[in-house]
Amino acid sequence: MNSENKFKTLQEEFWAGGFGDEYSERNVGEQWVASNTALFTKILSKCHTVGSLIEFGANIGLNLRAISTLLPAAELAAIEINASAVDQLRAWGVKEIHHASILDFVAEKTWDIALIKGVLIHINPEQLPRVYESLYRASSHYIVVAEYYNPTPVEVVYRGHSGKLFKRDFAGEMLDVYPDLRLVD
Repeated sequence: MNSENKFKTLQEEFWAGGFGDEYSERNVGEQWVASNTALFTKILSKCHTVGSLIEFGANIGLNLRAISTLLPAAELAAIEINASAVDQLRAWGVKEIHHASILDFVAEKTWDIALIKGVLIHINPEQLPRVYESLYRASSHYIVVAEYYNPTPVEVVYRGHSGKLFKRDFAGEMLDVYPDLRLVD
């Protein structure tokens, strides 16, 4: 991503810049990896034959680190909008990194799992259909959606900022749009 790039939404600009940097600095440490390992142990127990995974909005890779301990041979990929986070992903050793907005990402292949965790809540609601389609197209077997849930769409003030956090039934909306998907857990 270069400095000439114009973001489609205020949310993209927010996460690509200083607030995204601050988020990465706040959310570091092995306690996050341990917590994520417990979560992904449960999630991956429902999946069969996972050799590849792409994470949408990987940040500094805490989810990918946890997953790599559970699936050490898996091919891991990341999409991340924030340049500082991308640098940390590279330093950690993620080989396939798409430094881009999720809204601009076009999958040129598929992965066994397309994962999004704590990211859909920060997407402009008008752009959700685009992200749902991208997740759907990137997955050959599973889509993992781990987000705040609310039965009806609602906006929540996030760290003093409005228009930056939205809760809804993300998985239910995807199931409605893509009738060939089925809920595993």
